[in-house]
Amino acid sequence: MRHFGHIPSATRAGLFHQEPAEFTADSPASTLAVALGATLYSPATRPRLADDVRKQAARGVVSMVLCLEDSIADADVEAAEVNLVRQFADLAAGETGADGKTPQDVPLLFIRVREPRQITDLTARLGDTVRLLSGFVLPKFTETRGRAFLEALSVAEKACGRRLFAMPVLESPELLHLETRAETLAGIAAIVDKYRERVLALRLGVTDFCSAYGLRRPPDMTAYDVQLVAHVIADVVNVLGRSDGTGFTITGPVWEYFRLGERMFKPQLRRSPFLEGRAEDLRTALIEHDLDGLLREIELDRANGLLGKTCIHPTHVVPVHALSVVSHEEYSDAQDILRPERGGGGVMRSAYTNKMNEVKPHRAWAERTLLRAEVFGVAKEDVGFVDLLTAGLAG
Repeated sequence: MRHFGHIPSATRAGLFHQEPAEFTADSPASTLAVALGATLYSPATRPRLADDVRKQAARGVVSMVLCLEDSIADADVEAAEVNLVRQFADLAAGETGADGKTPQDVPLLFIRVREPRQITDLTARLGDTVRLLSGFVLPKFTETRGRAFLEALSVAEKACGRRLFAMPVLESPELLHLETRAETLAGIAAIVDKYRERVLALRLGVTDFCSAYGLRRPPDMTAYDVQLVAHVIADVVNVLGRSDGTGFTITGPVWEYFRLGERMFKPQLRRSPFLEGRAEDLRTALIEHDLDGLLREIELDRANGLLGKTCIHPTHVVPVHALSVVSHEEYSDAQDILRPERGGGGVMRSAYTNKMNEVKPHRAWAERTLLRAEVFGVAKEDVGFVDLLTAGLAG
């Protein structure tokens, strides 16, 4: 699979200075953590879940979570587990196309469980189809609760003989409350470090954070406008997102909106990037579906050290991926900073002559940028996110 693999190769060639690289579920964890992109959630109760997975893969989705937790009712859990096993069998039966030879792309698939016992139980029940599973999403993760989940994952991995990743969700009240936050973060840091090889990424459960105070951000505002949430995100990145080798990939929070609603504030999308061709129509469509707020939040995610995003609607996927592509300017700066002859440090004017690149302070940023460039590609010099959005939506 590859990002933007759903668009024609000729279109890709016109957009990218460096095209996104292909990767598989067996690629290195460092690659997969960045490649997650827009991780689309789907309730495990959907009767045609296998068809949904195939359809979303054909539209550019590369990671999905099949949810047994908050997205379904308590009374539906048992039936949802049965459905998951059946749908994995359906996916396995259709692993090749009509010619019987060409592999069909299946996204990286994760199951969001409620309890540790579900990890070992479902792994066993999936049988041979476990080969389609990349891991599990672990809800309301703390050191105490997380240990049981990660121990169960180790047992399941040994039993099935396949690498399985964990994606803990940081959403517990202990993490939100100021008096317990530091201790909770320290405990989480200790347990995920112990199981570092199995932890692919950490996910933020901002909806649960808001719930603890009876809050819900409107579509005119981002998570960073809700100060309670913004402070938690900052502390999580501070402790768990460091670039000194101890940190993890931390993904952006979910954007809840996908329908037209009454707008109180003016749109957040400037007209200037949309002035050519029919791009003004695209701007209007984004605003009508409250996706201008999503675009702003994605930019703030990356500025605050987050990468990728939890998504609950397919319309959110292409914007996340379009804004994850490395610009030609970013790529140029990163390459300049990491040139071997710059190993001793120093400062130089950027090739775009609009900033100073300081080698030592910007090295970690440059390394992260080139890793993102590998999986999301590098846009051509004259290609902007509007072009990428348009191409991605056209598919």
